[in-house]
Amino acid sequence: KQWYQRRVRGQFNVEDLHPKMLSRLYKRFDTFDLDSDEKMEMDEILYWPDRMRQLVNATDEQVEKMREAVRVFFFNKGVDPVHGLKREDWVEANRVFAEAERERERRGE
Repeated sequence: KQWYQRRVRGQFNVEDLHPKMLSRLYKRFDTFDLDSDEKMEMDEILYWPDRMRQLVNATDEQVEKMREAVRVFFFNKGVDPVHGLKREDWVEANRVFAEAERERERRGE
């Protein structure tokens, strides 16, 4: 695990989040969990760039760029390409991602 995951673990309690934020995060998870099995999988997430093709008439190249960006973003959010991410881990994964982004910005990356 990365240092920031170790740093956040043990200090983070889901109950400490504002109820509206918690609700918003779970609603977002449920949007991506297309089969409602409480596990977000990369295939479910990659549905959305394909949907862009229908909504805005995107080209194959645009869809492929979006797919790669979405894949990288959600991988960094904790969605494992093989095992996905459980709903129960989603809120903490968002917290870890935010901490990592703050650290990255602090280092000027």
